[in-house]
Amino acid sequence: MPSILHSHWSMRKAMEDIKEVTAAIICKNGRILIARRASGENMAGGWEFPGGKLEESETPEECLKRELAEEFGVAAQIGGFFCESVYRYPKGTIRLLAYFAEIVRGEISLRVHDQIAWVAAGELRAYGLLPADIPIAEKLAQDLKN
Repeated sequence: MPSILHSHWSMRKAMEDIKEVTAAIICKNGRILIARRASGENMAGGWEFPGGKLEESETPEECLKRELAEEFGVAAQIGGFFCESVYRYPKGTIRLLAYFAEIVRGEISLRVHDQIAWVAAGELRAYGLLPADIPIAEKLAQDLKN
């Protein structure tokens, strides 16, 4: 019996350690926006879909709006949920929630990234995407192929 309690506690503890993070899928002219983390940032040089960590009492949609304003200086409209990716990094597990989004106001300015690229879905894997972003890129490429 103790092993069941221990197992339940371990699962609960593991679930509590998962950080929820959002990702925006922003499309323009058939291409998708990705950004490269600048030197000095966590996982510098890695490409990702824009987004960030959810703050307490924040919805994923609110998080994406805030992150896009903070990191790129743009206002965005958040659309429907696309998919999620769970990845265990050495420093902890993240649950990446991807939503479609559209920039409705402002020009992109880089604040925590050093480069952006507008990439066709089928070419996303050619970039050094961060591991949690890869399943999202693969699903995008597959869905757009069909």
